Amino acid sequence: MKKLSARFLLLLSLLAGLGSINAYGQTPPQEYAFLGLEPDIITNYISPSSRKLGYVRVSVELMIENVDMLEIAEHHMPLLRATTIEIFGQQPEEKVKSLTGREDIRQAILKALQDHMRKETGATIIKDVIFTKYLAQGG
Repeated sequence: MKKLSARFLLLLSLLAGLGSINAYGQTPPQEYAFLGLEPDIITNYISPSSRKLGYVRVSVELMIENVDMLEIAEHHMPLLRATTIEIFGQQPEEKVKSLTGREDIRQAILKALQDHMRKETGATIIKDVIFTKYLAQGG
């Protein structure tokens, strides 16, 4: 029994020494932070018919690469928000209302936000863009 306890303690000390390596031999993923663009993005989009106005309302969450970068992202919130609104406002109705178009818009926003952050801070900071609510109407 003593031998088993010694092995168990040795195993525990080895695992404690590994620290940031999980049971599969991998380091755990980074600790991401999430930042919501508040309030929801509400803007018009390009409609083929000038008689009807189309609009989109979207809740956007930004996945930040690292918790330590959250304050930097918050500081640049006006730029992040304005860029998101601008991209939505340039989209045609077909793109806004289709699932594949929605993904294209999300990717365009992600790339634009990463480019802006790279120019402003030297790092991409934004890991991903997530739409948590998406409503397109009119047009």
